[in-house]
Amino acid sequence: MQFGFVSAIFPEISFNEILSVASREGFDTVEIMCWPVGAADRKYAGVTHIDANNLTQTKAEDIRAECQAHKVGISGLGYYPNTLDPDPKVSQVAVDHFKKVIAAAALLGLTNVNGFVGRDWTKTVDENWPRFLEVWKPIVRCAEEHNVRIGIENCPMLFTRDEWPGGKNLLSSPAIWRRAFADIPSPCFGLNYDPSHLILQDIDSCAPLLEFKDKLFHLHAKDVKIDRAALNEYGRFDFPLRWHQPCIPGSGSIDWTLFFSTLASSGYAGPVCIEVEDDTFGKSFAGRLQALQAARTVLAPFFV
Repeated sequence: MQFGFVSAIFPEISFNEILSVASREGFDTVEIMCWPVGAADRKYAGVTHIDANNLTQTKAEDIRAECQAHKVGISGLGYYPNTLDPDPKVSQVAVDHFKKVIAAAALLGLTNVNGFVGRDWTKTVDENWPRFLEVWKPIVRCAEEHNVRIGIENCPMLFTRDEWPGGKNLLSSPAIWRRAFADIPSPCFGLNYDPSHLILQDIDSCAPLLEFKDKLFHLHAKDVKIDRAALNEYGRFDFPLRWHQPCIPGSGSIDWTLFFSTLASSGYAGPVCIEVEDDTFGKSFAGRLQALQAARTVLAPFFV
């Protein structure tokens, strides 16, 4: 396996500086964010360390040379929009850019692009399904043509009033993955697996690793704290941010020894990237770096 982190934690530094941090801190790889250049509509979005809109062969060669110089790889390109937004203009922008990120990955010689499938949060899974297939079959065909795999992160994107009641990402549970992979049976369509999002839903975070072992393209290492007192007070149907908090590995509910043991049993040998969405160490660059270092210390023994 390759040990890395998600570049969204450091939006204020350049791609080359990201590689310098990775090399200095002992990481093998980085998932590089490729949002369209411009303002973000939510936290951790809008980070652009490689501009897929303006990537040329020459720029791609320069990026590969920088990676070689730092001895740090790129685990995949990341773009996490809502391609199924009920506003067709918003949806189309997301779809068009997703295809550009796929093309950029191919130009860079990469095999992974990570993102969300999105969802119309006002509708049920069944009501979303026809549009999901209409939108995503062409995206997956694009990935197949470029020999790139798409890893869908399993975050429900259901945290605030704006995402209530359905959340903004359809592929959030094993039952839905099973259905999606049956209806789009492509070797280029799989998972960017994040165990913290299963804990949020009270789903076993280890068992799916074995059933979906052939669909594990990329992994995020993030933990989660469940505030049982708040859950007892407000109930699970309250907005989840009242009783749940993303945190770095080692600070939450996940048994990482069991997780990596199960992961080894699945035969997974790809990238595992720390995703920092934890303000415990502060919001400054130094604080976010400290959070990454603390997470690395917890997980490093599993990469010996």
